Amino acid sequence: MKRFSELSEKEILALAISMEEEHGRIYLNYAEGLRSEFPASAKVFEELAAEENEHRRLLLDLFTAKFGNTIPLLRASDVKGFIHHKPLWLATPLRLDAVREQAEVIEYETRRFYERATECSQDTSIRKLLGDLAIAEREHESLAERLTEQHLDKDARALEEDTQKRMFVLQYVQPGLAGLMDGSVSTLAPVFAAAFATHSTWETFLVGTAASVGAGISMGFTEAMSDDGILTGRGSPVLRGWITGIMTMIGGLGHTIPYLINDFYMATVVAIVVVLIELWAIAWIRARYMDTKFLRAAFEVVVGGLIVFGAGILIGNA
Repeated sequence: MKRFSELSEKEILALAISMEEEHGRIYLNYAEGLRSEFPASAKVFEELAAEENEHRRLLLDLFTAKFGNTIPLLRASDVKGFIHHKPLWLATPLRLDAVREQAEVIEYETRRFYERATECSQDTSIRKLLGDLAIAEREHESLAERLTEQHLDKDARALEEDTQKRMFVLQYVQPGLAGLMDGSVSTLAPVFAAAFATHSTWETFLVGTAASVGAGISMGFTEAMSDDGILTGRGSPVLRGWITGIMTMIGGLGHTIPYLINDFYMATVVAIVVVLIELWAIAWIRARYMDTKFLRAAFEVVVGGLIVFGAGILIGNA
């Protein structure tokens, strides 16, 4: 995958053309899927698709004038930093709130792309068009208001989330949750394996601390290097790395600290209680911010945690 900073002006225009084509097709699929139940909202997406098609025409005209008729095949998936969007347009029936949310994220990401591309462009005509398209995409971000003005039912209104909340989830909740899950679950095996192998609370504490700190450093660097945040709006990679790393360490240290208690069995009971609290917290966060039903989230987390916990005990008693 290429980094955005490595793209030439020719490749930037080619990528912009590809994005506008894809977004136009997505919006037409939204319109088709919503037409029977939300005809007014479907009309909004048809208008958005027409605007994306006009943007594509302007970009094609400029590309042809500058670089000729051969357009490099370059998609968002070929460039590091773009969000992978779930194919909601293939779902039946379409949920209006989910469609609106994804469309807003797409427009937000596209605006940031054009703003960044404008800053990098040296050609006057290219810079002007990219700047104009950034302004047009900014106007698209009022999509929630435009759809709310249409005949939305109470359920759709209740489920509406604004762009700011989604960005908060992208920048803070997702990296924090990833760290908490990794720290809580991945350290279960080494901590309880050490506990049942040695029956020493101090040695178990040392093993758990080492595993938690090591996992935190590893996860922090992984998150920081995964995405620079320029195009996705996920924020500073350094900040996300810190959040992920710290939450990973917290997840592991939670059931490690009880082994500061000298009594082995008491420490183990407290550690197990802490593990249950950690798993409940993970399930609640997933249900609250990741659009997952609590019982399903709890089942998935608990099953995974119990498997790792059981593996640690079996290894410790081997």
